[in-house]
This record gives sequence, structure tokens and C-alpha cells, in this order.
Amino acid sequence: MDFDKPAETNLFDNAEIVGKKHLRIDGPLKVTGTAPYAYERHDVVEGQLVGFPVGATIAQGRVVSIDAEAARSAPGVRAVVTTLEIDPLDIWNFNVARLFGGDVVEHYHQAIAVVVAETFEEARAAAALVTAEYEQDDGDYDLRAAFERLEGTGEPGTMVGDVDAAFRDAAAVVDQMYHTPSETHAMMEPFASIVDWSNGEDMTVWTSNQMINWNKQALATNFGIAAERIRVESPYIGGGFGGKLWLRADAVLAAIGSREVGAPVKMALPRPFIMNNTTHRSETVQRIRLAADANGKLTGIWHEAASHSLPGGRGEDATAQTPHFYATPSMRVKHHIVEMQLPEASDMRAPGEASGLMALEIAMDEMAEALEMDPVEFRIVNDTQVDPSKPKIPFSGRHFVQCLETGAERFGWADRNTTPGGMREGAWLIGHGVAGAYRGNMTMKSGARAMLSGGKLVIETDMTDIGTGSYTILAETAAETMGLTMDDIEVKLGNSAWPVSSGSGGQFGATSSTAGVYAACVALREKIADELGVEDAEFENGNVVAGDTTTALADLDGQFTAEDSMNFGDFQTEAYLMATFGAHFVEVAVHAATGETHVRRMLAVCDAGRILNPVTARSQVIGGMVMAVGAALSEEMALDTGRGMFANHDLAGYEVAVHADIPEQEVVFLDTLDGVSSPLKCKGVGELGICGVAAAIANAVYNATGVRVREYPVTLDKFIDRMPEV
Repeated sequence: MDFDKPAETNLFDNAEIVGKKHLRIDGPLKVTGTAPYAYERHDVVEGQLVGFPVGATIAQGRVVSIDAEAARSAPGVRAVVTTLEIDPLDIWNFNVARLFGGDVVEHYHQAIAVVVAETFEEARAAAALVTAEYEQDDGDYDLRAAFERLEGTGEPGTMVGDVDAAFRDAAAVVDQMYHTPSETHAMMEPFASIVDWSNGEDMTVWTSNQMINWNKQALATNFGIAAERIRVESPYIGGGFGGKLWLRADAVLAAIGSREVGAPVKMALPRPFIMNNTTHRSETVQRIRLAADANGKLTGIWHEAASHSLPGGRGEDATAQTPHFYATPSMRVKHHIVEMQLPEASDMRAPGEASGLMALEIAMDEMAEALEMDPVEFRIVNDTQVDPSKPKIPFSGRHFVQCLETGAERFGWADRNTTPGGMREGAWLIGHGVAGAYRGNMTMKSGARAMLSGGKLVIETDMTDIGTGSYTILAETAAETMGLTMDDIEVKLGNSAWPVSSGSGGQFGATSSTAGVYAACVALREKIADELGVEDAEFENGNVVAGDTTTALADLDGQFTAEDSMNFGDFQTEAYLMATFGAHFVEVAVHAATGETHVRRMLAVCDAGRILNPVTARSQVIGGMVMAVGAALSEEMALDTGRGMFANHDLAGYEVAVHADIPEQEVVFLDTLDGVSSPLKCKGVGELGICGVAAAIANAVYNATGVRVREYPVTLDKFIDRMPEV
């Protein structure tokens, strides 16, 4: 099916299932511990052995030699394969680091060997016996110094109007430096795979991965085999956040081990490997300059940023939102990618906007203060309904002002603290902060298969559920389209034998995959109508209704099967700018003597088109808000600049936010539709929840203490010496 023009009135506008609250289909399986996650697929293949990785202890250079004899002689060990015994594996399109093979070391904890043994304990013990000698190269890991060298160089990524004149003539100017640290995906489920390549020909992979087809293609590229010889399964994923978009070392090493021993091998990457071997969010250095006139209108935005990446990587473009978010007649935007031999920097929840809004939304507050304007009103004044960087392109739907106004009323913004450091409850200084949220919306081709028999419908697609509720919203879509109940639908996900979907990531999964299921169901409706010889058929209450004829789907003979994909037209990106918007409001308490900071309440108001399921959508937004609390107050990968590695590579040293840190969270969804985005008029929401939240917290800390912190995380050591006297 082709989606080549905006959706008009359709069945979803009078939906009885889509848009309503439904508990997760997969919830009972998860709370009873019966949902099959990758490392726990004990029943899929017999004779599973266990692999354990060995990582490089230098950041860059080459491996001179590896001594694995002691490991090979250790109890229970079936094989040890070292990187020097394997030719360098090929690299798939979206991977940057080579995952195994050869003597070149590109980053710390790059895999240099895999040990296969009969038990996990035996594999881990033997891995500790593997030793290596290196020729080490020196590395430069100072991003701030690199930014100083690069600032002002190169052609801007976006250049509109006369920025220099805007700053020359401005009534108020903000010019500040901001810094965000490297962050890691801290999902509950580690990167894990079971691989059976025991015959050296056909490969079956049970893995934890967000993108089934990408994973299959990457494995085929790495090992130089036909993709048709690979089957990938990933029905349940315990969190991904972008880290599991890509093939990583767990599947590669398990495959190598399986081929070597002639048996299936399972491997879960230890937590230190997750933080130094897989991907992470890059550190950023940002300089933001804002110019405004006396009426509070922005007249110029100049945003320059730098992030690090391995050669050929994308880094973290913290300027991603800046050309599109606020109205301005002039702007200059530039992102510098600095090559560093650090573990691979790549997509992490809301890549670009999450880091960029951590800085931009502080700068907006600083400008509001300089203009003596309310921060909410300042943002409203600078709203736009067209893309500021391409003024002829309108937004497909933008209700940012409504987010701000609704949030201000629900939060009680009028009663906030208006004097930095001026509100106190006992030993606690109370502050309130706001920030805008922006996240681009995109779609990807997505397919599905629909099979009806005996009034029951089965949906098959390689779409994944990373905890986002894919099972539930796809069942809703199928039930609505076919006129069935949720109980009549079985959704099967995460198998490469099924039609290729969009996969999960980039906030495109829900919009794209529901459209793909809709396309398959429409094709099934047409096939059933042809079989019955009727036209203009309606599918409702388990029946096919055409004129005076009503036929129960349960009474149809045999099985009806249809397969289709939703192909999204170029009109989406050529004629419109699609994006989601939000406003975040936060109240914090900062201890007047110690600087200890607590988030007391949070509110998010989101504009993301039709909300397919308020239950799962709320879960996604509050999850993003929690991640942003960590980013604001505690999360920082501590870079050892001498060794080129992240030293706090476990969940004891890398502190994430937990339930007890946030007493109250509220999420409000605006009742909006976006017919440009999909037939269901929905947009993604999973990444919007993290966008801007950290800045709202930083702004609230300033409001509480009168001390501005522009370097994350906002820990007490950065401001306690400037706190008001007790």
C-alpha cells in the first residue's frame, strides 16, 4: 500500500479500540517470568555451551601476541578463538567499529578472544587466563580542547540570514558554553545471544536486538554469507534505547564460538563490556549564542557543538533541533565530529535532541531572564508554524504553544518561585523549571502478514517490542481494521522469517509498524470481499457487512492470508516538516546546607498526534523522564584520559535514577491528529519524553539556588561553593 498523500477521514477517526486504554498483551508473560528473552531460550536448541569475551586493555594500537594456552587447558573449556586467528570481519553499513578479527585495536574492550566452555563459571574463569601483548598508540581524548581548535571552522550545516547583524543590533544577547558528558544505555537486559552455527552453513540467532532485518544483514556482511542462510529471532527485549539497533559482539562471538566447537553457544556481554565495547552517547561541548529584540523576539541563533566518534561515525549532533524549534530570521548552526579512539558513539534515546536541548533550553531561560520575561511566555512568543531554516516548509502539525499553556495551568506555574533562591521550606530551597521539547518524526517502510481462520486473526511481522508495547498497539490496529476484538488477535513478532517491518527505534516504530499492519489487514479485507463477491464491505463486530448481506468471519471456510507493506511517500519530507513537541515542568528541592537535590514533581505535556494507547504511551514518556533525571543529576561516564576508557563501567559507579528519586510524575497528551504522518494520524512519542527534561531540572536548580550550572550532571560539587549562605 502506498501512503502518498495526507490521510483523510477514515475508520480510525471513529475508533472503538485504537486510542483507548488497553493493558499490555505481554504483561502477564513478563510478570510471571515466562516471556522468553534471548539468554533464556533454553528450549530452542539442545547442547548449548557458554561463551565469555576477552577485551583489549588498550584503547588503540595493535595486538602483538595472545597467549591462550592456559585457558584452553582450563576445566570445561571446549575452545578459545583469538582475534589473531581470524581475518578482520567486514563492517556493515551502520556499524563503525570492527567487531572481531585482525590485530588492530580501535577502542578499549574491543573483543580480542572468545572462550567457550560447558558452564558460565568455567568460561569466565578461563577468560581471565588469556593474556595479550600490545603495541600501544597514544590517544587524545580532550573534546573541549578539540572544540577550541575547531570553533568557527568549516561550513555551517545551516546558515540563514545575517547572524552577525542580528547580534550587532540585538537588545539582549546570551553567549555561553555548555557541556554534556558521555552516557551509556543502562538497560536491564544485557546484550545477549544464542547462536547455532554448528554446521558452519545455516545460522540461527536468538538475540536481543531492536532491528531484525538490520541484524540479519549485518551478520551476513560480517561473515560473508548469504542473508538467506540466517534466521534471527528476538520476540522480547529487556530494553534497548538505541544501543540494540546494531549488531554487537555478543552475536558475533557466539557465532564464531559455535562454528568452532560445532555446537550452539550462548553469550551475554558483562556490564563493563556494555559500557566500553558497545555504543554510547557521546560527550558534547556546545556554544550557544542567542540574540533578541526588546519585544522578546529571537533575531539570531548561533549554535556550534562538537562530539566525538570513531573514524566514520556520526557522533552526537547536539544541534539537531536548533534549525527547527524556534522562530528566528537568522541562524548559524554547525556540528563538529571529532575523531577519537573511544568506544563507539552512536544512537541513544533521542540522539541529538536529548543532548542539544540540555543546553538550548538553559540558554532560552537565560535569555528570558535577560529580557525580564516569563520563561513560558518567552517560548510562546518565539513559536513558529514553519521550519525556520526553510520558511516555505510548514510543520505537518505543531501545537507547542498549547503544550506550554496546558502545562503551565496544570503545574500551577503562576504560583511558582519567581525569585532565584527566594523560596524555602525549612532546610530546603524550592525551585521550578520549564523546558520545551522537540523531536523529529520519521517513518520507514513496514510490512506484515495477516492470516484469518475461524474468526481468529494472526499477525506476523519482524517488528520488535523493546518494552514499548508493540504487541498491544499492533493488536489494536488489526482488531480495529478487521472489526474484531482484541481477544481475537494473536500478534507474533521478532522473527526474520516474517515480513520485514520498520523495527523499533528513532521514534519511528509505532507509527510505521501500525501502518504496515493496517496495510496487511486492508489487503486481507479485499481478499475476503472478493471471495464473498461483495463490494464496499464493512468489517464490524466480527462480521463482513455489504448491503443487506452479513457474513460472520468465524463462518468463513479455510484460511485467508494477505501480506503487504506500507510505503511512505516523499510528500512527507518534501512538503512538510514532521515533528513532535512537548513542554516539561519540574519542581526541585535543594538542601540549603549540603546542595543535595531532589526532584519533587514532574509534568510532561506532549503533542504527538493520535495516541494509540494512553497506557503504553504514558509508560514510554515517564520512562524518558526518568532517564532524563539521571542525565540531569547523576549520569556521567567517567573518562580515564590516560587509558582511553570509561572507568565507572558498572551500575554501582554509573548511577541511574530509580523509583524513589521521583515521587510524582504526570503526563498529559494533547488531543491532536497528524494526517501527514500515517493513516492512523499518529506520531512517535517514546523519545519525546527525554527531550528537554534535563534542562527543566537544571533551570529549576537555578531557580532554587540562584546558581547557574551549565555542565551536566548538575552535582553539588559544581555549585555548593556558590550557594547562598546558610
